Amino acid sequence: MVKFSAETSNSAYGDLVEVTVYDGSKEIKKVKASADQDFEIYIDNPKLWSPESPFLYRTTVKLISDGKVTDEVKSYFAMRKISKKRDENGIVRMQLNNEDYFHFGPLDQGWWPDGLYTAPTDEALKYDIVKTKEMGFNMIRKHVKVEPARWYTHCDELGILVWQDMPNGDAQPNWQMRKYFEGNELQRSAESEAIFRKEWKNIMDYLYSYPSIVVWVPFNEAWGQFKTEEITEWTKNYDPSRLVNSASGGNHFQTGDILDLHNYPDPSLYLYDAQRVTVLGEYGGIGLALEDHLWATDRNWGYVEFKNSKEVTDQYVKFAEKLERLVKTGFSGAVYTQTTDVEGEVNGLMTYDRKVDKLDIERIRQANQEVINALD
Repeated sequence: MVKFSAETSNSAYGDLVEVTVYDGSKEIKKVKASADQDFEIYIDNPKLWSPESPFLYRTTVKLISDGKVTDEVKSYFAMRKISKKRDENGIVRMQLNNEDYFHFGPLDQGWWPDGLYTAPTDEALKYDIVKTKEMGFNMIRKHVKVEPARWYTHCDELGILVWQDMPNGDAQPNWQMRKYFEGNELQRSAESEAIFRKEWKNIMDYLYSYPSIVVWVPFNEAWGQFKTEEITEWTKNYDPSRLVNSASGGNHFQTGDILDLHNYPDPSLYLYDAQRVTVLGEYGGIGLALEDHLWATDRNWGYVEFKNSKEVTDQYVKFAEKLERLVKTGFSGAVYTQTTDVEGEVNGLMTYDRKVDKLDIERIRQANQEVINALD
């Protein structure tokens, strides 16, 4: 079932909304309803969306007044389910369409050397997603940034899961990574708290309809983290159709759907939650500085640094092999740092200008697929 809600202006009593649903070029449903009422369309034997098969139902939406079409838009939707379930070994796993599904992808900060937070073209937005798929990943963690709508449309069409972060703000007075939080949470000012709540709600409203988004991440590494349990429960109640990763990297509370660990450089399962999904929200950061592709020639770093592509690839594969073993014992998702170099950070899978793939794509693709398939 898919629910439609039409927001109209200058419409009158008796105006109708007509929605036509297509499977490719074939019309499969047509429904008319009053323009001021929500309505539902039921899809028989739905084709389910996944990274392996990103099927989208195309739609045409018409506003009809006095028997005439006064406005028309085209859109799409997908049928997919994100959930969690305890497996036969007692480990809580994320599921996609009721099947255990390991989420694996890069930390994607969405920075560009010529525009910083602004990509130069729509093709550039798409390029990073295409390359991520080529490397054998099935997920992207969109890190402390909200992208233009086109980026999420590319994710829907190309087929990749998205974990969506709330951009960080305010202070980080106390960060505890390796245990459940035993301290006093940040107390934001009334103004700061109101800004967070307003902007987080706006982000969720803006992105609600994109099927690729499967996880909301309100807080990262304790930056501006406050009232964690309350914010997590609000997020979950506001959108119960997605999972909530309340605190990526700490401070950890037993709330939401996910316990998210960070560890650099190698994977490590140092804390585990038997009641929730456990993931490795950041790891890796293998550095390689390539001359003529650097933002700054005098200050570059990675969590570990090597001298050439083969060394970096070898280390990546070693980490992937360790991660694969940890998947069997508790991890249900992982995020590698990161998609591209970012200014002084040279731990990208690609250079900042996207001109060089820094690792052997075929080798890391194979390693990534072995990690993803570890649940099979």
